[in-house]
Amino acid sequence: MLTAPYMLPAILLVDDDATTNFLNQRLLRNLQVTPEVRVAGNGAEALALLQACCQEAPETFPALILLDLNMPVMNGFEFLEAYQQLPAAPRQHTVIVMLTTSTLDADQARAQQLPIAGYLTKPLTRENMATVLRVHFTLPPHL
Repeated sequence: MLTAPYMLPAILLVDDDATTNFLNQRLLRNLQVTPEVRVAGNGAEALALLQACCQEAPETFPALILLDLNMPVMNGFEFLEAYQQLPAAPRQHTVIVMLTTSTLDADQARAQQLPIAGYLTKPLTRENMATVLRVHFTLPPHL
């Protein structure tokens, strides 16, 4: 059971930019919406982390995944296609939001064909995080 003000058991950041990950981790910690922010540097790392969650402790599966589009090894689109092969039970309670610098209409259209709940343009801000929480979760009173 999470204690206030936390509302999400875990958030996963999937981005190859260390500075972006640092800033996003700091923002999420300051917002106090989760006690655990995990980081993966590309889609393959994220997929391995999620597969381990499925096998070892499904209750630790992230409630929110913030996913970059352009990454080495496995990009956001490739991750989303592979993600659909994970067991359905843990995935059903997870919200994926694309968080990217890409403003290309083609990227946004392709993303809408995959299991994402939203498409945000970087940087992650308190305001757009509050919108994600309001739309997909119960917004805590401190936001």
